[in-house]
Amino acid sequence: MDVQSLITCEHVSCTYGNSAVVEDTYLQIGRGEFVGIVGPSGSGKTTLLKAIMGTHPVAHGSITLQQHITIGYVPQVETVDWYFPVTVEEVIVMTRSRTTWWPRITADERAAVRDVLGKLGIADVAQRHIRELSGGQQQRVFLARAMFRNPDILIMDEPTSGVDVRTRHEILHLLADLHASGLTILLTTHDLNGLAAHLPRLVCFNKTVIADGNPREVLTSQVLEATYGAPMEVLEHGGMPIVVEHGPTRVRGEGK
Repeated sequence: MDVQSLITCEHVSCTYGNSAVVEDTYLQIGRGEFVGIVGPSGSGKTTLLKAIMGTHPVAHGSITLQQHITIGYVPQVETVDWYFPVTVEEVIVMTRSRTTWWPRITADERAAVRDVLGKLGIADVAQRHIRELSGGQQQRVFLARAMFRNPDILIMDEPTSGVDVRTRHEILHLLADLHASGLTILLTTHDLNGLAAHLPRLVCFNKTVIADGNPREVLTSQVLEATYGAPMEVLEHGGMPIVVEHGPTRVRGEGK
């Protein structure tokens, strides 16, 4: 494996029961990259992320991580139990190894929480219950939780799902700033125009890699039809590709 490569997937296949959801996939993520994976619901995007993190088994092939790397993970907000009785501060500190399930938070940890929340623009929410937050604040809290571990790579599953346009733009700019600071980012998204078109590298995925490159190379009618199984027109506006869907197929977040 290249010394600059943090993650290498070689001929990776994954299954749910007897159904193959990831097939013969090759993907390499280098240090310092910002990569988005796009594809229809059920195409295996989330499963691939879980396989990379070691929470879903690989049926065939291999996934190699650079030694000693730390991964920060941000799940889909729809999968979080927002009524679990914890504050923002407690959610973040739980990422560290503890000897008790409900630990006492140290002064140093409180300072570290304030620091990471401050960098994400939500320093005032530390003592609030997670269910009291707006959608954008919730997403930032789980980003703060991932960043609290000082990760080498940030992995995010549908970071702009369920948020409004303003919050989506805020998240995009925040991720761009984190990437500019040197953080490696890998995410999945269904947001072709609002997020994917702005990323440096885009992977179109439907059980396997359909295309891999910058958005101008990847967001073409031919590639998108092969990925989504429906015709899509690609226009250009302000130097950016704009995807126009046709027919009944819609692009959504996925469960697998």
